[in-house]
Amino acid sequence: MRVAVVGASGNVGTALLRRFAGDGTVTSVVGIARRPPPATALSTGDLPAPYDVASWVGCDIAFPGPDEPVVERLATALAGADAVVHLAWAMHPSHDHVAMHRTNVIGARRVAEAALLAGVPHLVVASSVGTYSPAPDDVPRDERWPIEGVRSSGYSLDKVTVERGLDEIEHLHPRLVVARVRSALVFQRAAGRQVTRNFLGRLVPTRRLARELPTLPWPRGLRLQAVHADDLASAYREIVVRRQRGPFNIAADDVLHAADVAGLVSGGRYREVPPELARAVVAAAWHARIVPVSPGWVDLAGAVPVLDTGRAAHLLGWHPVHSSLESLAEVLAGIAEGAGNASPPLRPRRGVLPRYG
Repeated sequence: MRVAVVGASGNVGTALLRRFAGDGTVTSVVGIARRPPPATALSTGDLPAPYDVASWVGCDIAFPGPDEPVVERLATALAGADAVVHLAWAMHPSHDHVAMHRTNVIGARRVAEAALLAGVPHLVVASSVGTYSPAPDDVPRDERWPIEGVRSSGYSLDKVTVERGLDEIEHLHPRLVVARVRSALVFQRAAGRQVTRNFLGRLVPTRRLARELPTLPWPRGLRLQAVHADDLASAYREIVVRRQRGPFNIAADDVLHAADVAGLVSGGRYREVPPELARAVVAAAWHARIVPVSPGWVDLAGAVPVLDTGRAAHLLGWHPVHSSLESLAEVLAGIAEGAGNASPPLRPRRGVLPRYG
């Protein structure tokens, strides 16, 4: 089968290409990215694994202007695909929500419209645990938990908007099979530099994560659930080849609390702080351009539910290989080492945006 992946060069996209490599079922992959590999690398076939699995098409799904030229370009790239997996999502510029909305919400709509125009029968979209309404405890919630999001988080509200758009598409086009993947935090070693850029900024002494922090400040009540990028890629693969529809929670089984994380970074030492104080510190640092994440992320982290992954186990035969703790330890090592790069095979961030039409 032929699969197109929008955002194929990112954290999850790279893992998905690894999963497709040598897959006897997925025999053809189209990678779509804003900055595709340079023409010389494409003509010579000189791309590193796993990026050599795909043929590449350049398309900026957030290109300013009318939808039609972008949708038509995407539809051309999607022609003949049995499924399209939409992974592209912008975390920055975090101070410009209009720009992020153009990539995350308008871009998702354009991908869906292109899939319909190209006659692709299956659309798989990356959603998030952040779509869900707040949960007050550690009781796992399945896919029936309300998806109203966390009101103070722009990321959460954009995810909700994307899912509402998918609801409308399913209603208007019932022949299109639509799946949504609501994953926990996604970690792998190669995402170390990306996690630093997207979440930590200059406030956190990342090199010390390889050694030991004096103590770990921890917002009271916070708990974390993660999934390894390779485990998430396996779930995407099963959704694609089985042509599954509907929402899927994807996460490791264990839930991390202060002592678990402190055992990795501070010799077990931690101090709980009021969530209000943590939010105030992040807000001040964000406004000062010291950290890249807005204070809404503190609200979101303290509100999201623990995920029940029973549906994925039943319909996909999916079970995580890595625990949340193992995945976190791996990405912490990657952060300390500065591991990974932003889309290493792709065209550098210079020049002008392509003009379509």
